[in-house]
Amino acid sequence: MALDLSATLLTSSNEVPMSRLSPTILSLGLLATALVAQSPAPKAIDPANLDTSVKPCDDFYHYANGGWLKRATIPADKARFGSFEELADRNRDTLHAILEETSKRTDWKQGSIEQKVGDFYASGMDTAAIEKLGAAPLKPWLSRIEAMKGPKDLAPVLAAFHTARAGGGGFGLFVSQDAKNSTQYIVQLGQGGLGLPDRDYYLKDDVKSKELRAKYVTHVARMMVLAGENPQDAGAHADAVMALETRLAKASMTRVEQRNPQATYHKMKVPGLAQLAPQFDWTAYFKGRGIKRLEDVNVRQPDFFKEFGLLAEQITLPEWQAYLRWHAVSSSAPYLSKAFVDEAFDFNSRTLNGIPQQQDRWKRVQAALDTPSALGEAAGQLYVKKAFSPDAKKKMIVLIENLRAALKGKIEALPWMGDDTKKQALKKLAAFGVKVGYPDKWKDASKIEIKRGDFFGNLMRARAYESMHNIEKLGRPIDRTEWGMTPSTVNAYYSPTMNEIVFPAGILQPPF
Repeated sequence: MALDLSATLLTSSNEVPMSRLSPTILSLGLLATALVAQSPAPKAIDPANLDTSVKPCDDFYHYANGGWLKRATIPADKARFGSFEELADRNRDTLHAILEETSKRTDWKQGSIEQKVGDFYASGMDTAAIEKLGAAPLKPWLSRIEAMKGPKDLAPVLAAFHTARAGGGGFGLFVSQDAKNSTQYIVQLGQGGLGLPDRDYYLKDDVKSKELRAKYVTHVARMMVLAGENPQDAGAHADAVMALETRLAKASMTRVEQRNPQATYHKMKVPGLAQLAPQFDWTAYFKGRGIKRLEDVNVRQPDFFKEFGLLAEQITLPEWQAYLRWHAVSSSAPYLSKAFVDEAFDFNSRTLNGIPQQQDRWKRVQAALDTPSALGEAAGQLYVKKAFSPDAKKKMIVLIENLRAALKGKIEALPWMGDDTKKQALKKLAAFGVKVGYPDKWKDASKIEIKRGDFFGNLMRARAYESMHNIEKLGRPIDRTEWGMTPSTVNAYYSPTMNEIVFPAGILQPPF
């Protein structure tokens, strides 16, 4: 665990950290703090954080942060703590108050965002109902796995699990912009299927890594027992899971290799994919995902899919069933009864990340809701009503356009830049998109059925909706209104394929 004072922003693979952007753009966050209609927050620059006993010319880091370092402690439910986490905690409290207030009412209009958000949160906080169900929510998925008769069933079962985002393992499929033709969407196929965080966890030969793998096998077995297996079978199945995942890990790219965008771009026709991994029934898989017409795919890691094809043929049916059961249980565990939740926390947080204490229940339920999704944006609508006014958004946009105009004037006045180069630079500047605060067009959550007392079912229906919504992008124009973060997120990102910078309301507060 570590204290973190950096301003590093965590981003998805399709996003560029804000630290790579120009100082002019980064200054927007600081300038915007006066415009945000938030509850009282700490000062952007707090003198108490300084250590004036240190000369800034000798050690500016400790001069600027020494006071904070002396008094700060890492909360027991976190692996790191810094300015991002402090602000995220304040934002979490704001959203928590909204969810508590909304969930107390049961007379919201059916289908309204208040009903959906309130009932989702209430269902997650209904621990009595969740405990009563135990492992029962897993039964439909485990029965589907048990009904497999042979290798031909692997593709449709994986498709069903991937569509519901109910585990499944193997690999990942999602639809996003084509990196070399950002005017259209393309199916992306990527490596996956590991229960440990990274390939190196399976392949390193040091003592610590070996001990961790042994603990992982024990964890898998314990989870299988909770799901209804006897201890002897669970132990054998855990060994089978480790063996299969190790083969997937060996075929996986390293994190360093994946940083090269050229290395993960391998566009091919569907018949080319079938030649790459002929042992897997791609036609059945795509049909199960609801993809009716498909010509091109980007196979991000071809060597991985070659190996996956071999595994589809070489791994026995019982071994595949053990693997699929594990991934179904693992992905569902945080949302099941306390025994599952505690076992998942013990390994994933305590063992892997050194976090000694589990987060409060409300924080975990809130995290399940506050995701880049239709339901997450429904909660986001309630958040911005309280925390970020339309007037603040308008003022931020005016501020940004003033900065753009100032930069335009500087480019036009550059004596060393030729006219053709200036023309291209100004064209790029004009095309640069900016999103501030919250979406102008909210995602539609009206088709997601949310019921009180059905936390797991609510999650599955919401996930299935997001999965199908993603697939439905194929063949459609690029949706330039879509956001990759919720309004309350304490983060920001640049999207190269959209050529836009995005500032959620959550980060437009001190100290940013």
